[in-house]
Amino acid sequence: MSNDDIADARAAIACLEMFSGIDAATVPVTRLGGLTNLVYRVDTGGEALCLRLPGKGTEEYIDRAVEAHNARAAATAGVSPEVLYTNAGTGIMVSRFLDGFATMSPELFVSTSGSPGRAARAFHALHSSGVSFEFRFELFAMIDEYLALLATKTVDFPDGYSDVLEEAKGVREALDAHPAALAPCHCDPLCENFLDDGSRMWIIDWEYSGMNDPLWDLGDLSVEAGFTATHDEEMMNAYFPDGPSDAQMGRMVIYKAMCDLLWTLWGLIQHANDNPVEDFWAYATGRFDRCRKLMADPTFSGHVDAVRRG
Repeated sequence: MSNDDIADARAAIACLEMFSGIDAATVPVTRLGGLTNLVYRVDTGGEALCLRLPGKGTEEYIDRAVEAHNARAAATAGVSPEVLYTNAGTGIMVSRFLDGFATMSPELFVSTSGSPGRAARAFHALHSSGVSFEFRFELFAMIDEYLALLATKTVDFPDGYSDVLEEAKGVREALDAHPAALAPCHCDPLCENFLDDGSRMWIIDWEYSGMNDPLWDLGDLSVEAGFTATHDEEMMNAYFPDGPSDAQMGRMVIYKAMCDLLWTLWGLIQHANDNPVEDFWAYATGRFDRCRKLMADPTFSGHVDAVRRG
């Protein structure tokens, strides 16, 4: 945590009416995690709040008005903290901070008993809530948008990316054969976007959220958390109490590959934008290698066939 980071937070606090009467120079501010944004805990008036400042370059691909709408809808659905302030122009957001909940990680997801099931039940509560999200998360349209954005930047692609993108056309045809009923989805379930107290999961960070096939959320979480087949089974059985069909399991597995294909491009954008948080070239190539490995697995074509049959 740098002094500049804290100074940015204090400058934002000083400008926000909701913090009027608060001494921005002395109010307790703690930097939290965040892959692309700056996130802080602010302790004021006997309560803890979460202050989010947007990261460099995020205005190129994040619609903050959509994010604000969806974050409030997710709170209404009972799966996310209350949103207290948003500004689509600046990208600043303030929400309630949840005390007593652990921020999840891949290590915690695979080592904490029952966590895949709790995450699945949180997703089911969101997907079945009836709230409506703005934006339609369309996988292949987003791939095209990211490719167009990368065409304006100086960046290399991992070897073989165009070949895998070509192979993905068959996956798209299988998914399109039986379109899923759309539901409000998170669409970017990094482990760190889950807060757990051992009995309940909350979900945060709605930058990429939209109406989508619910099984995207499950497949993406499986990848982010590094789930084994046993974890996948626990997650899917919690989401589908009667057990998933072959087609439902197939869609989840397909999305494991497709999310890595998409987030490879996202990582390349961060790399091109010189995001200093981590080595995004390694991030992008790692995700691409995992995607290619899964698509080359002999069982993958069987999952694609199951989805095609419906």
